[in-house]
Amino acid sequence: MRFAVLVAPLLSLMVLWSTVAQAITDDRGQEIQPQSEARKVVAISTFAADTLVALGVAPAGASTFGDRPTPDFLGPLMEGVPSLGQRASTNLELLSALQPDLILAIRRYTEPSAQKLSALAPFYAFDVISHDDSLRAVTGIATALGKASEGQALNADFEALVADFGRRAPGGISAVLLAGSGEAPFAYYDHFLTTDLLRRLQATNSIGPSPTPEQVVPFGYQLSLEQLLALNPDVIFIFASSTRHAYAANPVWPYLKAVQQGRVYEVGLHWKEGGGPFAREYILREMAWRLYPQTFPQPQLPASLASRLFN
Repeated sequence: MRFAVLVAPLLSLMVLWSTVAQAITDDRGQEIQPQSEARKVVAISTFAADTLVALGVAPAGASTFGDRPTPDFLGPLMEGVPSLGQRASTNLELLSALQPDLILAIRRYTEPSAQKLSALAPFYAFDVISHDDSLRAVTGIATALGKASEGQALNADFEALVADFGRRAPGGISAVLLAGSGEAPFAYYDHFLTTDLLRRLQATNSIGPSPTPEQVVPFGYQLSLEQLLALNPDVIFIFASSTRHAYAANPVWPYLKAVQQGRVYEVGLHWKEGGGPFAREYILREMAWRLYPQTFPQPQLPASLASRLFN
């Protein structure tokens, strides 16, 4: 009898612990409650739209993507989806008029309006900066849609692909990822998703790790062309821009190894927000090909995303 009295509370504690351990939260610390009946799901970010489409859900509204109203590279499920404007300045009036059942977003862009968004519908936001952030956020969105197992499968497939590419990659090459079009480009630290994939492909990010690894932000810094020349990477990836890259007119530019060897590539904006299932796989496949063209084939990408030689 005494044994039964002792065991009962222990079992209750174990059940409670198991429940807590399995709880999934967004990056605001909000526990995610499955919204299986949600029919109007809004995506404030390309990442969220990407994940929704990968799970077979057409967004009720989505943020702009570059110079296009919505991320049309995601295919038929994006047809007719209304644009909510830039992810950092969402049109809340239009969003409200959509009467969403669920709102999914990137946290750093929606913190000022989090209270208003939460008043409209269940609202979950994620920090999608690193590789692990991507896995966690895909799991979170899938859980919010009542599709947890499908989200786990998407992540498992991607991790298997990354591992396979990593085993096949020859290595022995360095690269940087640059953003901006001013005199001094912005370069990304190791923990940013896209540069993290460099490591997984046995390449070295010449910029290296963040000096404050306990913080995910900042995830890079501006560097001069003289600093870039000192690093002298084998390959340079540059985000596409609607304006001319001023730093490419710097007298130092022609002396860079990557420039001299014709290994500077302009890449699509999905490389900047690549945490969704489609974008991250596109990045992996194209990065592998550009780094090791003798090992990996050129991937078939939507024309709007395909990289090109920068000149």
